[in-house]
Amino acid sequence: MEKIFLPILSYLIGSIPTAYIIGKIKGIDIRNYGSGNVGATNIYRIFGWKLAFITFFIDMSKGFLPVYFISKNYQNPYLTIMCGVLVIFGHIFSIFLRFRGGKGVATSTGVFLAIATHQLLISIIVFLIIAKISGFVSLATLTSTLIFMILSILSSLNIEFKYFVLVTTIIIFFTHIPNIKRLIKGQELKYNNK
Repeated sequence: MEKIFLPILSYLIGSIPTAYIIGKIKGIDIRNYGSGNVGATNIYRIFGWKLAFITFFIDMSKGFLPVYFISKNYQNPYLTIMCGVLVIFGHIFSIFLRFRGGKGVATSTGVFLAIATHQLLISIIVFLIIAKISGFVSLATLTSTLIFMILSILSSLNIEFKYFVLVTTIIIFFTHIPNIKRLIKGQELKYNNK
């Protein structure tokens, strides 16, 4: 029963559209402002760092809490991975937003905080450095994601988790295809562009 209930619950948790809800509380549809993305970076552009931090923290917690709970209570890496994938997919393809959503970065951060803490912390440092130097959250995200993937593959993580990291990296790059195109054309918004 848990093998059916927990993945479904993970997807529903991931589907909670934090940025959209915060936008509605403030009286706007976040999808019509800034980059149009339902995520913390767009919240930052419109409302500032406090609400952006709240958005990122909630979205990260969506990934961390179910995966941490499952990994600690069920000795089943496949169940953990399935729930991790579905909570990320829930964020990207939210049932509450007609299967549209954010890019999955904050939620993926939470998922990997639960299963690959040291590798993630190094990647976060890389993210902060690249974001500060370049001003591009997308570039920092893609770079730190690659670093995380490399560190995870070279680590002692179970092979199942290494494949999970590889697949998640592909998903994150896929959701950032528009950003990659804008970066190449020099049209990408910096995180402090209003």
